[in-house]
Amino acid sequence: MLLQLGAAFDLRRDVGPWLAAQDTFEETSSTLYVLNVERNGKIIYTWKGHLRNTCIGLYDSQTRQNEHLYTFERDLHIISCSVNNERTLLAVSFLQMTKEDKVNQLLQPVSKCLTLLIEIHPVNYVKVLKAVDSCIRVQFLYPVESGNPFPESHLLLISEDRYIEQFHIHVVTEEHKVVIQNTGQLPRERVADDLIWAQWDMTEQRLFYIVPKESRNTLKCVQFYPDENFKLILEAPLDISLSDMGLKLVNFGYDYYQDTEMAPKTVNLQVFTSKTGSLCVCYSQAPDIPEEVTYSISFLHKGYSKTFTVALEKTNSLQVKEVAFLNLEYYVAAYLPGHFLHLLNIHHPDLMCYSLFLTGEDASIKLLHDTSIQSICKLTLLDCCSGRLFTVKINEDSLMRFMWNSKLDRDRLAALHCALVHLGSAADLEDQIIQWILENLSPCHAFDPIQEFIIASLYWRMCPESSQLDKLLPYTSLLYWNGVVPGIACTTDLISLPILKVQNCKGFWEKLNLYLENVKYAEPQLHYNNNVLRREWYKLLSEEKEGRGAPVYLKNIFENARKVLSNLDTWNMEERLVPFFQEEDCQQQLLMGLMVAQLKDHLMRHLQYVGKKKIDQIVVDYVSNLLDLMCRMMEAVWRKYNLYPCIFSFDKRGNAAEFAVFHIMSRILEAANGLCMPLPPGFHSLHLGLGVRCLPLHTLLHYIDNGVLHLTETCVRKLFKDLDNTEKNEKLKFSIVTRLPEAIGQKICKLWNHPVTSNFIARNYVKLLLEKLGTRQRGRPIPDRMSIHIEFLPLNYLASMLAEIEDQGLNPFKEQDHVNAKFVEEMALKHTEMLLDL
Repeated sequence: MLLQLGAAFDLRRDVGPWLAAQDTFEETSSTLYVLNVERNGKIIYTWKGHLRNTCIGLYDSQTRQNEHLYTFERDLHIISCSVNNERTLLAVSFLQMTKEDKVNQLLQPVSKCLTLLIEIHPVNYVKVLKAVDSCIRVQFLYPVESGNPFPESHLLLISEDRYIEQFHIHVVTEEHKVVIQNTGQLPRERVADDLIWAQWDMTEQRLFYIVPKESRNTLKCVQFYPDENFKLILEAPLDISLSDMGLKLVNFGYDYYQDTEMAPKTVNLQVFTSKTGSLCVCYSQAPDIPEEVTYSISFLHKGYSKTFTVALEKTNSLQVKEVAFLNLEYYVAAYLPGHFLHLLNIHHPDLMCYSLFLTGEDASIKLLHDTSIQSICKLTLLDCCSGRLFTVKINEDSLMRFMWNSKLDRDRLAALHCALVHLGSAADLEDQIIQWILENLSPCHAFDPIQEFIIASLYWRMCPESSQLDKLLPYTSLLYWNGVVPGIACTTDLISLPILKVQNCKGFWEKLNLYLENVKYAEPQLHYNNNVLRREWYKLLSEEKEGRGAPVYLKNIFENARKVLSNLDTWNMEERLVPFFQEEDCQQQLLMGLMVAQLKDHLMRHLQYVGKKKIDQIVVDYVSNLLDLMCRMMEAVWRKYNLYPCIFSFDKRGNAAEFAVFHIMSRILEAANGLCMPLPPGFHSLHLGLGVRCLPLHTLLHYIDNGVLHLTETCVRKLFKDLDNTEKNEKLKFSIVTRLPEAIGQKICKLWNHPVTSNFIARNYVKLLLEKLGTRQRGRPIPDRMSIHIEFLPLNYLASMLAEIEDQGLNPFKEQDHVNAKFVEEMALKHTEMLLDL
C-alpha cells in the first residue's frame, strides 16, 4: 500500500461511547452519520433518539470532546448543517416530509425544504431563512486569519435552483445570551447565479463554481476575506460538458439519504489547489465501455490538460467504476478501487516518468469504503458511508520498497522524484535513497540516478515554497522521455489560461499568477542550464594555463568559491569520514565560483523584485547544497565499504572494497562532468589514489590519458614520497612524470633524485633561459666557465650561451645553486653516455 491512512475521526470510536451515556441515544439506531466538517476541524453529526427525535452534535478534533448542539422533537431528514466559528449560531436545512408524511399529507401545500437559523448560546430563537421546494445547503464562513470577526457571522445558502447568496448576521450579547440583532430582514447579497456545479474549499474559504456559456463552460472562483466581503478572482474556460448533469455540489456537507437513494453518479469533477500555486481540475465520467475508464486532469497553472484512458484488466458489472480524486498537495491521485492508483506530479506533469501508475497490491488503499470517498481538503479524506475521517500520506516504507523492487526505469524515476518531494526533509530517508542509488547505478539505462538525485534534490531544497525559483532552477537532468505505460493511453491538449480578475493579489493567487506568467513567456527557456557554464569554464582554464586570464575577474571568481566553501564549513561542524576540503583544487574552485557568478546573473535577469543580497545568498546556498549532496553520497559510500581511517599509502595494493569505491567515484565523476557540476576539493586526489592502488599500470595510464583520473599535486607528492625506486615503481613514476602538467611537474621533479628528473629539470632550465633571452643580443665575449674543454661543438656552444645569459641576471633558478649552466652541462654529458651505452 503506497498511501497510508490515519484514522483522524471515527463516529463509532469517538462519538459512540459518548452517545451511549446519553439518555437520548437509540443504540439500535443506524442513523448516526456525519453532516459536515468545518474549517477548524470540528465535525457535525446527527443521530436519532429514543422518541425518533433528531439530534445534532459537534466533535472537536483538538480537544476530542463532544457537544450536544440542538434537538428537533421529530424525525427529520437533515440535508445540510453548519455552525459558526463561535458556536453561537446553527444553520440547518431539512426536508419537511418523510415518506409517511407524503402518504398522509393534508390538502394544504407544504414547502419541501425548510432552512432555519438557530440561536444556540443558549438555545433561544429560531428564524426561518428559506421555505422552498428546492433543496438548500448551508455553510458558515470562517475567518482565514486568527482575528475573530465576532459579532458578525456570514452564512452561504446554496440553492438547488442554481444560485448562491450570502447572509450577514449581526449578533449581540443580552443577559448572557448571544442573540441575533434585528431578526427581521437579514442583509443578504447574491454571490453567484446560473451555476451548474460548485465546490467549497473550507481551508482557504474559496468558492469554485461553473456557469454555462455560449460555447463552453466557465470555471469561476470567489475568494472570501475576513476583513472584506468577497471578490470574483478567477475565470477559466473549460472544455468539459456538464449541461445535463443538474446541480452538482462538492464539499457542502453530506446528505446520507440522497447518496443512498440516488442513481449512480455520471460525472465527477473536483478542483484542487496547493500552497505552491498549482490549480488542477480533475474530471471523470461514467465509462461508455465497461473494459476501460477515462479521466482528465487540467493543469490550469501549466496551460494544458492530460486525458488518460486505462484498460481494465478485470471487469465486474457490480464493481464501482467511478474514479476518486485525492489531493496529496504535490500530487493528485486518481484512484479506482480494485484496479489502479495513479499519482500525478502536479508541479511537473509534462513527462509521464514523473508520475506513478500502480496496480495490484501497491494500488490498494485499505480501510476505505469502495464508494463515497470525498477529498474534503488537502491530505484529508472522508469516507461518507462509514463516517470516518482519514489523513492520507505517502507511506515511506512502501515507497522505498517499491523503489528497490521496481524493474522499470519509469517506475524507478517516478519513485525517486516522489521520495524527494515527500521525504526530502528527512535525513535518514535521504540516506536510504542514496543507498538505493549506490546499488542501482548500472540497472538504470534511461537516466543517470546520480544526476537526477542531485538536480531534483537541489530543486526541492531550494524552492518548495517559492514559485519564483520554481521557474528558474532545473528540476531534472532529462530533456525528454519516450517511455510509455502499458495499458494506459495519454493525450495532451493545450487549454486557455485562467484570467485573474484582481491586481496585486497575495498568497496562493500571487503564486498562481507567477505560474501563468511563466507559461506566457516560454517557461522551458527560463530554467538555468549548464551549456554556457561549460564553455566559459573551458575558456578560463585555457586562459589560466596560458597566463592570459584577467586578474580582477579571476579574483572575483575565486572569491565566490571561497564564500561557498566557507558557507559549507558552517553547515558541517562534525568531522567527515571522507578527506575532502583538505587541499586546494583551483580547477574545481574555478568551476564553483563561475557557477555562482552565472547563476547569479541568471536570477538577476528574471527576479526583478528580489534584492541583490538575497540573490547572492540563494546562489551561494545552491552551490553549497550541491557540494553537500556530493559529500553525503561519498560519506554513504565510505560507511558502506568501511574505508576508514581515510589514509592511503601507495606501497600496498587495494582490496575489493576500494575497487568498488573507485568504480562509484568514477560514476559520480561522470555524472558531474555530464552536468558540469563542481566536485568537492580533494575528490580528484582521492580518486587518483584509489586508482593507483587498484588498477594495473596500463589501465591507470589509460584512465589518466582519457581524463577519467586527474593528476593532482597532493596525490603525486604522496606517491613519490611513499614509493621507493624499484624497477616497477620507477616505471610508474616515470609514466606519471611525463604526464604531469608543467606547473606541477617542476615541483614534483625536485622530490625525486633520479636521472630522469634531473634531465627534466635541465631541459626545463634551458627552455626558460632561452624564453627569457628572447631577441636580446649578446654584448660582450663569452666567458670561459667550462669545467673541462669539450670537443663536441654544439654542447660547447650551448654551455657558453647559458653562462652568458646567467651573467646577465636572467637565471630563473638563481635561488637554487645546483641549477645552472654547469648542471646542464653535466646532465647533457650523462645523458649522452647513457645513449651511447658508455
